[in-house]
Amino acid sequence: MKVLLAAINAKYIHSNLGIYSLKTYGEKMLKEWGLAEQAEISLAEYTINHQMEQILQDIYKRKPDVIGFSCYIWNISYVKVILADIKKVLPDVKIWAGGPEVSYHGEAFLKEEPAVDLVMMGEGEITFAHFLKALLEGEDLKQVPGLMVRNADGTFTDTGFRQVMDMSQIPFPYAFMDMKELEHRIIYYESSRGCPCSCSYCLSSIDKSVRFRDLELVKEELAFFLEKKVPQVKFVDRTFNCRKSHSMAVWQFILENDNGITNFHFEISADLLSEEELALLSKMRPGLVQLEIGVQTTNPRTIKEIRRKMDLGRLQKNVE
Repeated sequence: MKVLLAAINAKYIHSNLGIYSLKTYGEKMLKEWGLAEQAEISLAEYTINHQMEQILQDIYKRKPDVIGFSCYIWNISYVKVILADIKKVLPDVKIWAGGPEVSYHGEAFLKEEPAVDLVMMGEGEITFAHFLKALLEGEDLKQVPGLMVRNADGTFTDTGFRQVMDMSQIPFPYAFMDMKELEHRIIYYESSRGCPCSCSYCLSSIDKSVRFRDLELVKEELAFFLEKKVPQVKFVDRTFNCRKSHSMAVWQFILENDNGITNFHFEISADLLSEEELALLSKMRPGLVQLEIGVQTTNPRTIKEIRRKMDLGRLQKNVE
């Protein structure tokens, strides 16, 4: 069975950590289950600047049995246009979609997109691996948690969201990739999932918990990037500094192992920064880290309405 994981990025320099993690975890579990020889998982990354015909042609040449589309706010309208034509050229292919743009309204998306067979809801690694196992062994997909499935009679089955997983159980995807293929692109990395904030407009607030990858694993993986002299590593952690011990340990490691080339990008809440963290950051060479500081608003009433907690005075002081 040929499985294709497709990502349509906003720019060429971007990369899709989601499909890398799905592939790495899926291959790991299929090997453990003795099914590795029965499935070939490949990746395809495009951009929203590609011509639709180019993408369709490339997918057609690959002749997959199953295609999974990674759906985000920047590519969902593009994905929908492609979905309308895929089954014209590959009528027997099974199509599923996953990602934040479809996870939380799976049934509505399936009704809107008749070419799609199922939606993967929520965190994907275990669900993807279980989904492949079910396909290979003829298991009823309705027994796989984390799916919204289109039934033959036109109805839909919601198998429920799967419990989130231990972050440290996810294999490091870059260890199995040719880094030369990514040398002109931003490398995305995550050391935590979830967000401590409850902003009413944000999908990251739905989980209402934060899980961290084991620090020793994080250090090993950062050492890999440093050894490969990757130009930029962008952490996708929603609020990287929400746990002081975690941010201090990572920043201390980066400071002590600076190769003079690699830059690390973090999304932080500036009002959470302690004097100790500020002192540590001040020791770093200019350009070693980038801090993306999202200030949702400086209007106290708006802060209250969106259910955000923020110390504006401390935020201003720390940014300065």
